Amino acid sequence: MAIAQAQLGATNNELVEVPAGKSYAITTIMVCNKAGFNSAGTNDTSFNLHFIKSGDPKSDTNMVCKELPVAGGDTFTLDEEKIILEAGDKVLVDSQAPLNLTVTVSYLEV
Repeated sequence: MAIAQAQLGATNNELVEVPAGKSYAITTIMVCNKAGFNSAGTNDTSFNLHFIKSGDPKSDTNMVCKELPVAGGDTFTLDEEKIILEAGDKVLVDSQAPLNLTVTVSYLEV
C-alpha cells in the first residue's frame, strides 16, 4: 500500500498519477481541516475532488466532490467505494480559502 499527502492550495494539487503499464485502486481519501474548531465557522474550508481519465482535462464531468465543506478540526473520509485508475489517470484536489486542508490518499497497485 502507498500513500500520497499534500497541503491543499487553491490551484490543482495532483496527488496521484498512475504510471504507464500500471493500475491503482484508490482505497481511502482523507481530507483534514488542521485549523481548530471555531463556532463562528471562520476556519471552515471546502474542497473539490476530481478523478481524471488519461488525456482528459479537469472539468465538471470528472468532478466527484464540489465545494464539500470541512469544518475546523474535522476530517472528511471517502472509503466506501474503491476507485480503479488506469495508466495516466489522475486524482486532483483543490481547496478554497482559508487554506487549512491537508489530504491523504491511500492506494494499491492492482
